[in-house]
Amino acid sequence: MRIFHIHGGGVQELHTLPHQLPAQGFVWVACARPAFQLRLPEIQQHLQGWLGLQLVDLHVSDLLNAQLPSHYDYTSQYDLLVFRRLGAGNGGNAGNGSHADAAPSADATPARRSGPPVLRRIDTSPVGFAVFDRVLLTVHPTDCQVRDTYAARLLAALPAAQGDVREGRASPVAGSRLPTSPADLMLRVVNLMVDGYLDLRRELTRQLDHWQTELLKPRARYVNWTSLLEARLSLHALDETCEDQRSAIQDWIDALETWETPDTAAALRELDLLKVRSRDVLEHIERVVHHVRRLEQSTETAVQMHFSVQSNRTNDIMRTLTALTAVFLPLNLIAGIFGMNFEFLPLIHKADGFWWAMGSMVLIALGLVALFWRKQYLSRTRR
Repeated sequence: MRIFHIHGGGVQELHTLPHQLPAQGFVWVACARPAFQLRLPEIQQHLQGWLGLQLVDLHVSDLLNAQLPSHYDYTSQYDLLVFRRLGAGNGGNAGNGSHADAAPSADATPARRSGPPVLRRIDTSPVGFAVFDRVLLTVHPTDCQVRDTYAARLLAALPAAQGDVREGRASPVAGSRLPTSPADLMLRVVNLMVDGYLDLRRELTRQLDHWQTELLKPRARYVNWTSLLEARLSLHALDETCEDQRSAIQDWIDALETWETPDTAAALRELDLLKVRSRDVLEHIERVVHHVRRLEQSTETAVQMHFSVQSNRTNDIMRTLTALTAVFLPLNLIAGIFGMNFEFLPLIHKADGFWWAMGSMVLIALGLVALFWRKQYLSRTRR
């Protein structure tokens, strides 16, 4: 579990949950799902002391559920957003923030896929956000790098000389662009997760371009249909995941419209910035959805073009064999006529009869070959 106090003067990383909320700023409590499950009574007790309320039991179940799709829910005191992020590419535990994260996880370990590594990166897992007025509680998988990546961003402005503070590490740079509220921090973390989907587009595009090149080779003998089928299933699953994400963010945006209009200009500007950032996140998700659907269509088109190329190649072979059969058909007819068991046949008793027959057969064969070649029955289809 990692705890941060974020205020206008900087960021402090706390070692333990404070007994009372600081006078300024807000608190970000980020923990792995196993740690959240183990320390749930302590977290509920601190929420009761800080805000006079606790998480609803159904929302606790949502935060502990490792198979839950992206969705949004709310109460009169807080908002709950579950957003699925990309899993670790190699299944490693890079980015674990504490020893508690290394405990046995309640997360269901996804089955490892065969094929290119890019397919294994499409595995997703949910991250839960409980947004209070002055507290943000996030529940991550054990291998989640999003928390530590954004925490490193918050503490990136920390001078080396001031790295040791009584309460932890602090970033006292007043001009740094820090989140102004728990909702703002949530949107920034979500935007970081969506950027991971945007980065995945390049790898997926390169892999599918390679498959398309292999599928369009007319003499391709081997096609890894298993990997291609898994790619289509993964893209379909990614499409469904992004649709759930878009629906959840849209519900959040609709909820923002119901918030009361602040009285001060500063609070009104903060609300407007929240709406702008929310629409920006939604636009990024829609870009991912558009790209995924385009990749699905490209995959289907490549498969259809592959079978079309193979069909054209089969037609070329059958046309060539048919033309060769047509060349030898009159020759078989002549051989069959002179092979009849009649006593009197033309040319059969002449000394040069054999050569006349052979010459006529050669002339007929050459004439038919020339005719079929002129009509391009014996040539390949240009590609």
